[in-house]
Amino acid sequence: MTHLQHLQQRLAALKTALLEHPVYREIDSLEALRVFMEHHVFAVWDFMSLLKTLQRALSCVDVPWLPTANVIGCRFINEIVVAEESDEDGEDGFVSHFELYRRAMTQCGASTAAIDGFLDALRRGTTVSAALESARVGDCARSFVRRTFEIIDQGDLCAVVSSFTFGREDLLPALFGRIVEELNVEACGGLATFLYYLNRHIGLDGDEHGPMAGKLMQCLCGSDAQNWKVAEQAAVSSLEARRELWDGIHALIRERNAAARR
Repeated sequence: MTHLQHLQQRLAALKTALLEHPVYREIDSLEALRVFMEHHVFAVWDFMSLLKTLQRALSCVDVPWLPTANVIGCRFINEIVVAEESDEDGEDGFVSHFELYRRAMTQCGASTAAIDGFLDALRRGTTVSAALESARVGDCARSFVRRTFEIIDQGDLCAVVSSFTFGREDLLPALFGRIVEELNVEACGGLATFLYYLNRHIGLDGDEHGPMAGKLMQCLCGSDAQNWKVAEQAAVSSLEARRELWDGIHALIRERNAAARR
């Protein structure tokens, strides 16, 4: 058994718990889905930050250009970046998966106030931590992003690539796609962009980017037991952070549903 297979085996129970999380049973209305998207969008955003951290480390993004030491890692990460940052948008154009997600939020009536305020603060040079506060990002999303940036700021590539690989959007089960399809009928096609996002992003993760990320992990961690220990700790932390995000969203949806019944 390879180091990667062993790690996948160690994480199986955590991943299963996420795929079977009760939050999905609560998403039975457009309003519930909007609550989910308004918080989940921060996980979509910080996934891109993990991606760019790896690209910056494994390829040359400076001028003057210099050849990279890890040409295999450079190839893998640049292939992933192409689709994640400039994928086909379904309308003869190109778009990042994050921007596609935000477009889907607008189409279905979800509020983009928190994520837009957060990005505006970052554009003004505010730190990630301060931007999370100034934009009044929800507690569960704020905690999730901070956990991701703790891994990024530590600067260990094995930890970053592990968080990137195991904290991916294949954590959304097939059930979620079926729920969105049903709600799309209710919304008279208002979730078409979100369905396109799910098909593109999750499909690419499973068929191309997931296996490629696994190869990247093997490339960076090698046969060093300490590297794989760091990778395991980061993977567990990322999956636990995702569970806490789901717990928080689940609680918010239940609160909204209870208030609506009063």
